[in-house]
Amino acid sequence: MRIDLHTHSTASDGTDSPAGLVAAAAAAGLDVIAVTDHDTTAGWSEALAALPTRMRMLPGAELSCASPDGLGGTVTVHLLAYLFDPDSEPLVAEQSRLRLERRARLHRMAARMAADGFPVDADELMAGLPPDAPAGRPHLAQALMRAGVVSSVNEAFAKFLGTGGSYLLPRTDTPVERAIAMIAEAGGITVLAHPFARARGPVVTPEVVADLAALGLSGVEVDHPDHDEPTRAELRDLAAELDLVMTGSSDYHGTNKTIRLGQETTDPAQFEALVARAKPGWCPAWEEQVSR
Repeated sequence: MRIDLHTHSTASDGTDSPAGLVAAAAAAGLDVIAVTDHDTTAGWSEALAALPTRMRMLPGAELSCASPDGLGGTVTVHLLAYLFDPDSEPLVAEQSRLRLERRARLHRMAARMAADGFPVDADELMAGLPPDAPAGRPHLAQALMRAGVVSSVNEAFAKFLGTGGSYLLPRTDTPVERAIAMIAEAGGITVLAHPFARARGPVVTPEVVADLAALGLSGVEVDHPDHDEPTRAELRDLAAELDLVMTGSSDYHGTNKTIRLGQETTDPAQFEALVARAKPGWCPAWEEQVSR
């Protein structure tokens, strides 16, 4: 089995529609794909409807969280949440808050760039997005590409929008402890995404991962394009020590990144161990697949 547990569609900041994402996954020879858009489950239904009989779709989402960094400060971490009840009221409310904050932040960033003479229009940018969709920096990066300011999303992040970039604005993320608890209360499981991707910016220490495991974290994303082999070995040892499931994923965003679907995959035994940690019956989108 070929299993990719971290992908994005146009429901957040990918470039493939949910149905297109499933089609691309089938073409890439994947047996299981997780749809993990930022702060939304809006792509689940379309992805499920497009799913070939031989494939499964693991319902999920990626949550941006604030975490202690283990060195006396705080850092942004990303949680991959799977198999939770999408109608859980606390979770729905928090995802709605995050989506609204993302949209307001993106508008402010675009307006700042426009004020400095960049050929982007904040109102036009937002008008081109679905009304309730999470709005992220890749959308602004695409606008800069269309205007000829940069040649790629990566260049836009490197010059303007990434960590330390002059147009990056802060946001109020969910405390990671609360996010883990909310997903658990909704029947789901959590995996720490690309935890030691140090090229992206500051990361948590191993001690923080241990603290999160004690709070109910189920796994860590070990095999990821932003982890080199020494980092993967470090994470494997840490996961074994803490009894955490080890996943592998592409973090596919369509043409917003150069990553291929299935570029990194999850071992089938680890996948089964991950699914076994969720509470059965809480996620109808999964239950209907396993019962057929």
